[in-house]
Amino acid sequence: MPYVIGPSCIDITDQSCVEECPVDCIYEGDRKLYINPKECIDCGACEPVCPVEAISQDRRVAEEDKEFIADNRRFFEEPLPGRDEPIGAPGGARKVGRIGVDTELVQNHPGN
Repeated sequence: MPYVIGPSCIDITDQSCVEECPVDCIYEGDRKLYINPKECIDCGACEPVCPVEAISQDRRVAEEDKEFIADNRRFFEEPLPGRDEPIGAPGGARKVGRIGVDTELVQNHPGN
């Protein structure tokens, strides 16, 4: 997984990164944004535009935020609450629109 969005995005979801992403791989949950690891091309365009510095390469995620690496993947690979199937890799966030739910980690996170 090239890039991950960490906890500083929770309840912020500025979406500057969405506008910058050339492959439309940043999806909107309820409280946080998620980068689809199968659609991301590792260009890094999203990282510098994030106003809360929530985006980093998976190998550079702060130790205290490492759980968000697996959680970001989980958002796409496991059925989310209220959904029968995983999101998978539908070929762009605009195709599916706002997902509107989060992983349990993000749902239960105290926020910013």
